[in-house]
Amino acid sequence: MSRIGKKPIALPAGVKYTVSENGNTVLVEGPKGKVTAMLPGGITLVQKDGHLVTERQTDKQAAFHGLARALVFNAVTGVTTGWTKDIDIVGIGYRAELKGKNMVVFTLGYSHPIEFPLPTGISVEIDAKQTHLTVSGIDRQKVGQIAADMRSLRKPDPYKNKGVRYTGEKLKKKVGKTGAK
Repeated sequence: MSRIGKKPIALPAGVKYTVSENGNTVLVEGPKGKVTAMLPGGITLVQKDGHLVTERQTDKQAAFHGLARALVFNAVTGVTTGWTKDIDIVGIGYRAELKGKNMVVFTLGYSHPIEFPLPTGISVEIDAKQTHLTVSGIDRQKVGQIAADMRSLRKPDPYKNKGVRYTGEKLKKKVGKTGAK
């Protein structure tokens, strides 16, 4: 039995869910918006005393039991508290600034600034030093993908540790060339 699949999902007040007719998607509505989550075949949602429980029909769906529970949990958490990902920009002259509401402009040591458009449902906050970004939204997958795309603009250099990185990310610094004697 899946340990994650057995855990109940707390359903806060103000959160409603509806399963589609064919039973493969779940629409979760809450104070922050609506999120759809995929539901693999053979997995059903049952509401028991204020909690959602995922149940599978046979042991053939054992591999998808925990996945289904995690996807629904991410949707419920997204519409109640939301998801955030913090990014740091390290390097002299490296910075980011907001241009309007849906555009982030990065200066990362290239010959040109990089304009990064934001999709709907994703917001970015930049601190006063312009080196710390907070990507937030209600869809966990979209927030993580946007943060990964921002990081890929200038990955951390293994020799000088400059670049765009996640907050708290541990980097292994390589030793450079030794000087000639």
